[in-house]
Amino acid sequence: MNAIRFCNMKFGCRLSIQSRSVLGFIKSPILNRNLHESPPRFLRFPSFNPTHKPFSVTNPNWGRSRIFPATCCSSSNNNSSNKPGFVANYSTTLETRVNEKNFERIYVQGGGGDLDEGTPLVVETIDKDETVISQGEESRLNNLQNEKLVSKDEGSKTVVDVGRTESESEKEAWRLLKEAVVTYCGSPVGTLAANDPGDKVPLNYDQVFIRDFVPSALAFLLRGEGEIVRNFLLHTLQLQSWEKTVDCYSPGQGLMPASFKIRTVPLDETKVEEVLDPDFGESAIGRVAPVDSGLWWIILLRAYGKITGDYAMQERVDVQTGIKLILNLCLSDGFDMFPSLLVTDGSCMIDRRMGIHGHPLEIQSLFYSALRCAREMLALDEGSKNLVRTINNRLSALSFHIREYYWVDMKKINEIYRYKTEEYSTEATNKFNIYPEQIPHWLMDWIPEEGGYMIGNLQPAHMDFRFFTLGNIWSIVSSLSTPKQNNSILNLIESKWDDLVGQMPVKICYPALELEDWRIITGSDPKNTPWSYHNGGSWPTLLWQFTLACLKMGRAELARKAVDIAEKRLYADHWPEYYDTRSGKFIGKQSRLYQTWTIAGYLTSKMLLENPEKASLLFWEEDYDLLETCVCALSKTSRKKCSRGAAKSQILV
Repeated sequence: MNAIRFCNMKFGCRLSIQSRSVLGFIKSPILNRNLHESPPRFLRFPSFNPTHKPFSVTNPNWGRSRIFPATCCSSSNNNSSNKPGFVANYSTTLETRVNEKNFERIYVQGGGGDLDEGTPLVVETIDKDETVISQGEESRLNNLQNEKLVSKDEGSKTVVDVGRTESESEKEAWRLLKEAVVTYCGSPVGTLAANDPGDKVPLNYDQVFIRDFVPSALAFLLRGEGEIVRNFLLHTLQLQSWEKTVDCYSPGQGLMPASFKIRTVPLDETKVEEVLDPDFGESAIGRVAPVDSGLWWIILLRAYGKITGDYAMQERVDVQTGIKLILNLCLSDGFDMFPSLLVTDGSCMIDRRMGIHGHPLEIQSLFYSALRCAREMLALDEGSKNLVRTINNRLSALSFHIREYYWVDMKKINEIYRYKTEEYSTEATNKFNIYPEQIPHWLMDWIPEEGGYMIGNLQPAHMDFRFFTLGNIWSIVSSLSTPKQNNSILNLIESKWDDLVGQMPVKICYPALELEDWRIITGSDPKNTPWSYHNGGSWPTLLWQFTLACLKMGRAELARKAVDIAEKRLYADHWPEYYDTRSGKFIGKQSRLYQTWTIAGYLTSKMLLENPEKASLLFWEEDYDLLETCVCALSKTSRKKCSRGAAKSQILV
């Protein structure tokens, strides 16, 4: 990726806002005109410094514009690389550098006092048998138990095990992850989607994707390197509020971009500057808005605070405004009768036509998680009181809706098999008028006695019985499903291991669309052929989410089994994006190699298994208060009749 590396200068950043007719960048938002006597060519905003004050807001409404101090970010054309040799160069908490001679330096930074309070410590490991300790810390190091270094950074605790030897695959993975880091005005801001040196036509794989960066962010956070995540969150936040237009129509202001790219723009013959060029879906295949980007951003913001202890980040005015903009977009009133989020096909990880339009489980699980995150992070003031009340009502309704109507097991399928149709009544059993003939033949034989799962989609007269892994796993992580349902989902995965894991974890969905279903539903998509890519392909990046779900439910052995399978192949296969065939035997026919979220998913899984206590920072337990909250109780009329009574036994177990 062509970019500029900056050295020995003051850095600022500029967001490209030039007209589409010139360079294809996004248009300018409405700014406070007191800042500029004439419209600027580029909007400038600074590289983020923890000492800077939060950005000011010019309008009390949610659609507010932000004011940024103007600084210059430019350099000569002589430099040509923006990838740092080591991400640790930017770390503010703990740094690990490995050079060609296998030197390892570990810095624990913090205040004075005892080691437990973060006294600076430097350990230089020359080889496996010899350690040189500087700054007179030998006696303190001897007192550490289990050969672990502990540092505190803004209230958080980072544990680094220096006694375990990294495997060759882990060393390779960390090297590749660091090489995929992208810098902007001298600071790390994300990772490339893929960094395959043999790929001559990268399409958009040379961009930083919000959803793709999440496992990379967690890997860095668990390693004690938080600056890259902080920079990513703040830079993408600034991209959120700019105008996005496709064919003269602009979507909601809270929309987060799917990705962004750092481009270099010449200023004159000797100087260039860097600009951020976001993609809100106007360049994507199918021109679909990335609904999940904003949800992932909120989830990552919470994870950043939980792991680093930097809760001040969440309290910034601009961050609070960004959260509200996303929620405003998701909670807007519409024609829908259900609490689930209505989206088009291709609006999430499955970003091509796969018949998931409507209310796909993946979006509902992420939506539920983002609502719970936002409720934790929103400032408790008069301005957010009504919003928090709306969130609570939506969480309550959504959890009931998914648990009651998306869940299938042997008992539920038998119930659907005997459904009566065309019921016109508020007390109808078959509320969505599902025809029993919709139950696919494969499901009758496939569903195990002791397992169950959430179906992929639910709409009037339509149930998508495919098993979508991400939606089911994230239902466990977020407690969208009940504890009993959580265990049943893992029981099903274990029972159907050959189908859902096979030779490479984990299937994105099961089964694949074939023959006429493939032709009609995908539109004969040559990339989504049966058992390939989104249509039943195996995606190693799902490994970290599967590991997190297993650790939450006390099933670490399942996660280790999956990680062991992946570890044997990923290193040798050069970290592919996905695998093909029913069992995941072959590298995907169009799979990019050195796929960053494959690498990061593997590393995050390994670190979570080694430090399972960290997993508790990333998942949610059951919120029993939500089960008692019901908007029906607020109704002053007798026309509304709550349907929860009949299903109380289901949602409380």
